[in-house]
Amino acid sequence: MTASFADIAETAWDAIVIGTGIGGGVAGRALAEAGMKVLFLEKGRAGLRAEETALDLMMGDPVARGIRGFWPDPIEATVNGRQQSLFAPLGAGVGGSSVFYAATLERPEPHDLDDLPDRPHPTGGWPVGFAEMLPWFDRAQALFHIQGEPDPLSDLPCPSVAPPPPAAPGDARIIDRLRLNGLHPYRLHAALRRVEGCRDCLGHKCPMRCKMDGRSAGVEPALASGNAEILTGCTATRLVRQRDGGVTVEARLAGETRQIWARHVVLAAGALSSPRLLMASASDTDPEGIGNASGLVGRNLMFHLNEIFALWPGKAAGDAGPTKSVGFRDLYFAEGQRLGMVQAMGIDVGYGEIVHHLRSRVARSAWRHVPGALDLTRIPAAIGAKVMGTAKVFVGLLEDLPYAENRVLPDPDRIRLSYVTAPELLARRKIFRRLIRRAFRGTRTAFLTHEPEPNFGHPCGTLRMGVDVGKSVVNGDGRLHDTPNLWVADASVFPTSMGVNPSLTIAAHALRMANRIKETT
Repeated sequence: MTASFADIAETAWDAIVIGTGIGGGVAGRALAEAGMKVLFLEKGRAGLRAEETALDLMMGDPVARGIRGFWPDPIEATVNGRQQSLFAPLGAGVGGSSVFYAATLERPEPHDLDDLPDRPHPTGGWPVGFAEMLPWFDRAQALFHIQGEPDPLSDLPCPSVAPPPPAAPGDARIIDRLRLNGLHPYRLHAALRRVEGCRDCLGHKCPMRCKMDGRSAGVEPALASGNAEILTGCTATRLVRQRDGGVTVEARLAGETRQIWARHVVLAAGALSSPRLLMASASDTDPEGIGNASGLVGRNLMFHLNEIFALWPGKAAGDAGPTKSVGFRDLYFAEGQRLGMVQAMGIDVGYGEIVHHLRSRVARSAWRHVPGALDLTRIPAAIGAKVMGTAKVFVGLLEDLPYAENRVLPDPDRIRLSYVTAPELLARRKIFRRLIRRAFRGTRTAFLTHEPEPNFGHPCGTLRMGVDVGKSVVNGDGRLHDTPNLWVADASVFPTSMGVNPSLTIAAHALRMANRIKETT
C-alpha cells in the first residue's frame, strides 16, 4: 500500500471490509474479483510471509503478542459468575485468527439450519435453509482446496472435496478401532492445497502458501486482482450514520483519525468485536448503537463446549507426529439430543503434557497443600509415557444454544463478556461424555476436561440473523435491518452454533453475502 491515509480516505470505495479473517478475506476477494474497488481495514500488523508462529496463550506482553499476530489484550470474562482474565486463541493481523487455525472446514448437517420433523430446530430454523446454502458450501470447499473423505453417514455428495493422502499409522489404527466399535470414522476435511514442500502446518502460522486461510484464500488473491488495497495497523473506531440511513467508517491509523466512505461496508471483525463496534457507534439517532434498536447487539453469545480427551493408539502404531485427520459424526445427533462432532485436534501428549495435566489436577484438589505433591506427578507421567507411548488428543464439539443473557458487553477498548452455562447444556454434556467413552471402548482414553470448557476460539451469535426485526440484528443475507449498506460476514450472524467448526459456514455465508452485494450494486 503506497497511498497515504489521506488519499485512502478521499477515495470513493465500492466496499470497505473491516477484518481480514475468513469472512472478511473471502468476502473481499469475491467483491474484488467481481471488479469492485475494495479496501481492507486490519487492526493487526501486516506481518511477514516468512513468519512461522504458533499461538501462545501464556505470553502476556501486548507488544510481543502484537508482533506475532496474536490478539494483544486479554479477554475479561465472567463465566458462571467467576471473573477471569484470559488470552483467547484469537489473531490480530492479516488473516486474523485463521492463520493459526488447524484448517478443519467441515460442512454442517441439514438439521443445523432446518427445522425437520424428526430433528426439530431449537430456534425454528435459520432464515436461510440448508438447500439454499449447499451450493455456497460447495464453492467454499473449492475455494479452500478441501481434502478429505465423505462422511459415511451422509447421502449428500461433496463434489468439491479431493481425496486425502494415506493415513498415518496412528490414525489408521484409531480408524480401525472405531470401526470395530460400530462407528463411521472418516478423514476430516482439511483446507490444504498440497504443493511441493507442504509440511501439513496445521495449528500455526506457516510461510508456505498451501494452508488455506483468510490470508491465502482471501486477502492475497484480492490484492492480486488489482482491485483491492489494505491498511494494516488501522482500527475502525466507529460507524457514522449518514442522512440516507447508510454508514461511513471512522478509522484510526498512527494516531490520525479519518472518515472513509464506501457504497457498502462489510463488518467482519468476529463475533466478539463486531458487536463492540456497533455499540461504540452510538449517537443521537442510534442511542444504543447502530443496529441495536432491538437491544440484541452483543447478545445470544455462543461457544462450543470442548470435551477434550487423550487416547493412546499403542506403541506399535509408531509416532508420526501430531495429526488432525480423523473424525466421526455418530454422536452428532444421538439419543434425541443435539451433540456434535468428535475429531482429532492435531496435538500429541507425551511426558511433559502428562505432567502439566496431573499438576493441574493436583492444584485443584486437597493435595495442593501437601509438600512435594506437584513434583510427585513426574513419576506416574514417566510410567504412563513409557508404557503407553504418545497419546493423540481428540475433542468433542458440543453445540451451544443462544441465550440473551450470554453477551459481549459494550466496551470500545477491550473485549468483555458474560456467559453462563445453561442447565440443558450441562445435561447434554453428561450424555456426550458418556457416549464418547462408549465410542472409544477398547482403547486407553482419559478426559482432559473436567469442568465445562467454552471454546473461546469459536464465538458466534452476537448479531443474530433472522426475519423478525424485533428478534434479530441482520436479515438472512447478512445485511443489518436498519442500515442499507452495512453487512456482516462473520460468525456473529449465526442463530445457533451448530455441531461443527464454524469456518466453512463463515466462508459460505461470506460468498453468498458478497453475491447479494453484487446484485444490489
